[in-house]
Amino acid sequence: MATGEIVERVVMYVVRSIVDEPDAVEVSIIEQGPNEVVAEVRTAKGDMGRVIGRRGRVAKAIRAAAAAAGEEEGINAGVEFLD
Repeated sequence: MATGEIVERVVMYVVRSIVDEPDAVEVSIIEQGPNEVVAEVRTAKGDMGRVIGRRGRVAKAIRAAAAAAGEEEGINAGVEFLD
């Protein structure tokens, strides 16, 4: 299993569940170091607001889920939301 695969699957599942256009969601795993990854999330134009949520609450929850998935793999995981 590749480093960050569980993180990628969890983030992809959660983000696709929230947006109007799930087929437009892209999640890329970038290795930052030996035990650290960042999931870069891209969505359709109108969906990013839904993913971030009011005051960033949804984004914070997605980051928490990614961190928990990273714990399962024994790595630190973060999430970045890109336009």
